[in-house]
Amino acid sequence: MQLGLIGLGRMGGNMRERLRAAGHEVIGFDHNADKSDVANLAELVEKLAAPRVVWTMVPAGKITEDTIDALSDLLSEGDIVIDGGNSKFTDDAPRAARLKTKGIHYLDVGVSGGVWGITNGYALMVGGEAAQVEHCKPIFEALKPAGEFGFAHAGTHGAGHYAKMIHNGIEYGMMQAYGEGYEILLASELVDDVPAVIKSWREGSVVKSWLLDLLDRALDEDPTLANLKGYVEDTGEGRWTVDEAVRLAVPAHVLAASIFTRFESRQDDSPAMKAVAALRQQFGGHAVKR
Repeated sequence: MQLGLIGLGRMGGNMRERLRAAGHEVIGFDHNADKSDVANLAELVEKLAAPRVVWTMVPAGKITEDTIDALSDLLSEGDIVIDGGNSKFTDDAPRAARLKTKGIHYLDVGVSGGVWGITNGYALMVGGEAAQVEHCKPIFEALKPAGEFGFAHAGTHGAGHYAKMIHNGIEYGMMQAYGEGYEILLASELVDDVPAVIKSWREGSVVKSWLLDLLDRALDEDPTLANLKGYVEDTGEGRWTVDEAVRLAVPAHVLAASIFTRFESRQDDSPAMKAVAALRQQFGGHAVKR
């Protein structure tokens, strides 16, 4: 199958290679000319046979909107646009409606797999109409891991990005749990070899996971994580997940706490904890550090 792929960074570039290895023809465009197969979007569209399928893997927000708007002026009725970036799910239905006025179809695809997807495959969560999902199935089959898992037609427009948002919210909570457990092990006067304990959990344990494997890998490279700062960014999906929990009145204690802990990691000296220390000193005469 033929595919146009826009955005050839860490994810998009690896996806192009995985698809080509599976026998698909991928024509890629990137603003970095060294990575790109064509000079511009017009040339990309020109090289594709109708009905065309063009997949964008660019940063969420204005760049995605501008790219899709530019494509809408170049594509023809019956073509399909796929957004595989981390767009907010609320962008998808309006985007699909805009494209529909020109007879262009739209799918939103949540993609998980990171830099390992080129070999392990990608988990794909798709939103959109069944006919277009079926048309693109050969591409999805090549990208997903071998076997029965790794793909879902999650629902209508927005469902793919919604599912990926919840996936990433869960990921925040899992990473926080591993991090806190790691810190308790480090603080213990009984445990001498923390990396060995982490390694022992990789098989036969109910807490085994790919994230745990990656923590073990990080400790193999740097046993005390001395070369890292405890500063953690968030990319939006975790915040959006908590927003949805509030909107739907769903208790999400772990996911919410993991977001706020990331914010705390960015503070050299927490103003909130300064206030708590001051209050303890005022009402109880407790000692403070200056």
